[in-house]
Amino acid sequence: MDMWVAYCLLLWAVHFFPAASRTALRVLSKESKTDKQQEDCINLIPCKDNGAICIEPCSPSFHGETSFVCEDRKWQMFTDACANLDIQSLFQRISVRDLLPSSGGHVSVAGGHLPFVGKGKPAHGKPGDAGKYFGSDDLGNSNCQADFSCIIPDILSSPAIPGNIADIVELLKKISLLLSVNVDRGKMQSYSRIANHVLNSSIISNWAFVKDRNASSILLDSVNLFAGKLLLRNGSESIQEHFISTKGYSVHKNTSGKSFDFYMEFNTTANITGHVVIPEEELLKLPKTSKAISIAFPTLGAIIETSRLDPVSVNGMVLSVSLPEELHHVLLIFEKVNKLENVKAQCVGWHSIERRWDNRACKMKSDNISSVVCICKHRHRTFKSFSILMSPTMLRNAVLDYITRVGVGLSIFSLVLCLIIETVVWHHVTKTEITYMRHFCLVNIATSLLVADVLFILAAIVHNTALNYKLCVAATFFLHFFYLALFFWMFTLGLLILYGLLFIFFKITRSIFIATACFIGYGCPLVISMLTVAITEPKNGYLRSGACWLNWYETKALLAFVVPALSIIVVNVVVVVVVVVKTGRSSVGEGCKSQDLSSMIRVSKNVALLTPLLGLTWGFGLATIVDSRSLAFHVTFALLNAFQGFFILLFGTLLDRKTREALRMSCLSSRRKCSLVKAVPMQPMEVHSGADLYLMPMEDPTMEQEDDLRRP
Repeated sequence: MDMWVAYCLLLWAVHFFPAASRTALRVLSKESKTDKQQEDCINLIPCKDNGAICIEPCSPSFHGETSFVCEDRKWQMFTDACANLDIQSLFQRISVRDLLPSSGGHVSVAGGHLPFVGKGKPAHGKPGDAGKYFGSDDLGNSNCQADFSCIIPDILSSPAIPGNIADIVELLKKISLLLSVNVDRGKMQSYSRIANHVLNSSIISNWAFVKDRNASSILLDSVNLFAGKLLLRNGSESIQEHFISTKGYSVHKNTSGKSFDFYMEFNTTANITGHVVIPEEELLKLPKTSKAISIAFPTLGAIIETSRLDPVSVNGMVLSVSLPEELHHVLLIFEKVNKLENVKAQCVGWHSIERRWDNRACKMKSDNISSVVCICKHRHRTFKSFSILMSPTMLRNAVLDYITRVGVGLSIFSLVLCLIIETVVWHHVTKTEITYMRHFCLVNIATSLLVADVLFILAAIVHNTALNYKLCVAATFFLHFFYLALFFWMFTLGLLILYGLLFIFFKITRSIFIATACFIGYGCPLVISMLTVAITEPKNGYLRSGACWLNWYETKALLAFVVPALSIIVVNVVVVVVVVVKTGRSSVGEGCKSQDLSSMIRVSKNVALLTPLLGLTWGFGLATIVDSRSLAFHVTFALLNAFQGFFILLFGTLLDRKTREALRMSCLSSRRKCSLVKAVPMQPMEVHSGADLYLMPMEDPTMEQEDDLRRP
């Protein structure tokens, strides 16, 4: 009796509200609908208390509601359940073939009842009325039920707004649970096209407003369940969409190691790869021929993150596997989406029961800057999907961050102080041509590094390229230019040292030197920087992902900095070798231990003075490339380069005797005590060779004679 009453009520509802299940007459844009609702909330209900909820009905063309939450006296969208798809009708259209008449004239599908009597005729209304609900062409069209193709146009034409996303996930769940019998290629293609619609990279942000926070996990489980039932034709199958790919193979114990290779689109500008390998030792466990299925989701990790289901950063595609029960381990290779040099990866599996990423499912076999190899445990009830996370354990940890902050801050202060001192003593220390050239190079080195350090801080502030893209491009351009200028001025200084050592009787005028030095120091960096941005920016390959710095993996723009810098370092190493040879030559063959010791001390001092001024500390960056996971190398490199400004002040200015004397005279002339000079020992450093043309140009009588020979 109760069933009959329910049946009559259902018929009455269908008769009087026939439009309730039909397709929407028009679709409003998500933006206009949201803006209107937000204005209604603002106009009708003041946002006073944080956490207050405002619920608005959808526009007439949609069903559902949108909720807003009060945050900082502004209504912010919380969930959006507005949808224009009738999922129940769509599901009935693809499952009608499976309806079987029951004794009461009802048909049972998914636990519900449909008003059918006898051989498919409606109990009320005209025989053609079923077309109102199922489509006039769907009844009797076996293709619709055979491959779900009849519902594809309706779904793909619907906007991928949060409400429709939730309904499509629910539809996929129903199909996986109730219609996953005889899953052939046609069904899997249609299923993949439906899933692809909500996995598109352009609508990832919409997932943040889906009412059910578990929707992304439900989607993953549903796809895994349905794809696991895929029937293989001729021992293999491959079904590819932009944002979901399914592959299957027949495997047996005599099969060599089987692999699934995926190359898929992640967004409009980048593709990523993933590989699933079944080791041979695992295949030996198979008692008979079985099938292995793998599914790749390039965007699902970001969707799970956006849904706040697991607040971690996924750094690769999600790879799912459906294997025979005898196989327990699988090897997976993930390409990193965000290839940051200082970030380690973590192999994880998706715990389908607890709905979170679990690092107990996998262990890492290898990790480099672009890819990660993981060995994971396959469990039918818990672990079937795997990916990689940005590990919270990063080489750029608190120690490196602290060194960088303190070092850059001290470097900026030291460089400002260096330029002030150079300004004060300029007329006292630039009386000769060679000393003028030396201090001219020093001032430009300090200026370039000072500007580069300031830009480094600004680039760190605007590193979010999505929100500040143009500003990030500008910061990267000038950062590139001034770091190159730093190296080219250090190169100019190296050439000046060689000039003083090897071309004693060759004279160069001040004007020619300034013109040549400025062309090398600023002209070359400007040309390189402009060519780099002009070539790579039109292809969106100028910036690297996640930082305001030159791209490496897509366009190799970073080579425009690395190649000149390393070349200059090599040249300056040669300069230091020449200085060492010239410095130690006077004591060769004399056999006196005291003189040998004095020569060694002199050589050590010269090397110590030249290393920071010629940029040789940047050579330690090669060690971090050779062993990128060594914290010791990274700390050493950070210490030497973050404090480079301080080293320039110390070795280029404060340890120069003539500069100290000029500074003392300036202080005495103003009748003030100069605490800075008192803090530095006033004992002269004894050097006796041509190398000291750069280091202490007037401390050796021989150098005075050489400078006199250059004068007109």
